[in-house]
Amino acid sequence: MRIFPGAGAILGTIDAFVNLSRANSIWPVTFGLACCAIEMMDTGASTNDLDRFGIIFRASPRQADCMVVAGTVTKKMAPLMRRLYDQMPEPRYVIAMGSCACSGGVFDTYAVTQGADQVVPVDVYVPGCPPRPEALLDGFLKLKKIILAEEYRWSKAR
Repeated sequence: MRIFPGAGAILGTIDAFVNLSRANSIWPVTFGLACCAIEMMDTGASTNDLDRFGIIFRASPRQADCMVVAGTVTKKMAPLMRRLYDQMPEPRYVIAMGSCACSGGVFDTYAVTQGADQVVPVDVYVPGCPPRPEALLDGFLKLKKIILAEEYRWSKAR
């Protein structure tokens, strides 16, 4: 994308404009399952201020384009997580927050899913137990880079 000063014109592809607008308005659905949810709430609070990046948490999956899986995914909760993921409109992204969501954490038992990627496709992993709010903020910034690099994700033609 090129900006010509003084000309009042911006040249670029439609991909660049659509990706720029999508990357600067990420609306994640809140899916807090365990202690990582408190750190996710702290990330959205005024001390870290996700609003300056255009990231606004939504309570409805039909209004969200990103899911932050924060905490331990049990086998009982996995079908519900998949249902919420299926209700989100395309394009949709998933951030796995915490070591439990990334790999099952210390809970190698019959009742815990060993990572959120066994249920939904994960785009960004944020490790830690629990990760600091700055780590989740870094995960959102990495997701922005992924969105900006996409081609034709927003249209039917690929």
